[in-house]
Amino acid sequence: MPHGTPHDIPHGTPYGGPYGDPYSDSSGGPHPWFAAGAAPAGWPHPPRQGWWGPGGRLARLWDNRALRATALTGLLSLSGLIILALVREQTGTKGFMVGLGLAVLPVPLIIAVFRWLDRVDPKPWRNLLFAFAWGACAATLVALIANGFATEWLMTTVDSSSSSGRADAWGATFVAPFVEESAKAAAVLLLFLFRRRDFNGLVDGVVVAGITATGFAFTENILYLGSAFVSDQTLGYSGIRSTTAATFFIRAVMSPFAHPLFTSMTGVGFGIAAATARHQRVRRVLIPIAMLLTAMVLHGVWNASATLGGYGFLIVYALFMVPMFGLLTWLTLWSRAKELRAVREQLTAYQAAGWLTPPEPIALSSMRARGIARDLARRTQGAAGARTVGEYTAYATSLAFLRRQAYRGTAGPDFTTREKVLLDRLWERRETAQPALAHAALSVPLPRPRRVPRPAPGTMPAPFWPAGPHGGGYGYGYGAGQGPGYGSGNGYGYGQQPQYGVQPAYAPWATPPPPGPQPPTTPATPHPSPVSHGPGGPESRP
Repeated sequence: MPHGTPHDIPHGTPYGGPYGDPYSDSSGGPHPWFAAGAAPAGWPHPPRQGWWGPGGRLARLWDNRALRATALTGLLSLSGLIILALVREQTGTKGFMVGLGLAVLPVPLIIAVFRWLDRVDPKPWRNLLFAFAWGACAATLVALIANGFATEWLMTTVDSSSSSGRADAWGATFVAPFVEESAKAAAVLLLFLFRRRDFNGLVDGVVVAGITATGFAFTENILYLGSAFVSDQTLGYSGIRSTTAATFFIRAVMSPFAHPLFTSMTGVGFGIAAATARHQRVRRVLIPIAMLLTAMVLHGVWNASATLGGYGFLIVYALFMVPMFGLLTWLTLWSRAKELRAVREQLTAYQAAGWLTPPEPIALSSMRARGIARDLARRTQGAAGARTVGEYTAYATSLAFLRRQAYRGTAGPDFTTREKVLLDRLWERRETAQPALAHAALSVPLPRPRRVPRPAPGTMPAPFWPAGPHGGGYGYGYGAGQGPGYGSGNGYGYGQQPQYGVQPAYAPWATPPPPGPQPPTTPATPHPSPVSHGPGGPESRP
């Protein structure tokens, strides 16, 4: 009997396994290959799945979000416990408590600064908490162990006759920047890869990198301040002349943004990569690497200045570090202003289509107007109204950035689905948020018109014109007003907000309005999309 020929189950007998009868097709007849030769070896047993690849065991484990979160939390917790034990071993319990109390003082100020920079499109707290925990636990543990081994290797291998101080200086100048910046950059890389939707540009990169470096500096300050306190206790120093006071002044008063400045260079690189089109793969890889090297150079120059004495340190601080900090601050503020302009420009299409009222793109592109709208909603409708306006603002900003990604060619194939979800959430909150934003828009001067940039070539068609909420290709107003106004007034005035019914059907692609005066819009059947859709959104261009 040939190998693989059925001998236990007669032909035609139903097979009770998960694959049915392996020797017959769905109609009961034999498979075409059965008459031609023997069955494959091992048939009807299912093929063995490997560890990697689609359907592999490790791939299935990796797809489990709860398991990934648990593993990451366990890793950070274990790193925190180890670093806590190492620092306490070097400083003692009393030194650790003093170092902890002093090191925590600048942390709220630094985090508040980065949160202020991130006000246009605030990142989820879980991302920032992960960045801080990675810097404080995992990155510090890697740096502490690697720097210790590197210093010992320099003392015993490179120059056995050198003193411990010389080996420490070499390690601080050449080894520590490479190790520490690489460890901190890992947090930025992880968020860039696995939280890509929350990574839109340069500001996001600077904020994530700065929070990571803040956590790293926090743990490092505990070690330095605790060791200084132990030294003062041994030598009998106290007060303002003590080593602890000098260390606190240098690290927490003069240079609290030192580590955030270095790592923010890496964040700038990842922010530029996030705004780069997908087809520019070389640029998306080389720019983060180049900015990581820049961060290492800055860190090395800063550490080397400590070996130059008091005047050398002050010269490097005044002529090198302060200008770099000012340049980074200007670049971040400029990028944030550019984000606000992008909000106004991208939301104009949704306003012309009828999803938003005319004053909203102007109000949403001003941080002052956003604050006025929340305060007005809080005075009239309480905390719930202010929260609704805040949610409306966040969703509108995300919608504008999503449309900008589509123009850059960086939006994924689920663009249409994400756009519809955001529009649905805006529609649910319009009655509370739109009057408040209309009032706040009066405090913002009208911007000069700007030309919207042309779409970048990408893997999907850029959004051309969104369909209006009533199914038409355009809609310049709500309510009984005429022209671009809305409510019960005319022109650009605003009056009583009408009651809206259920949101009509959504059509993601439609025709732009023709030039010249437009007739009043009436509810109509949604226009069919001119772009064929697959299961995940618009089909890609060839």
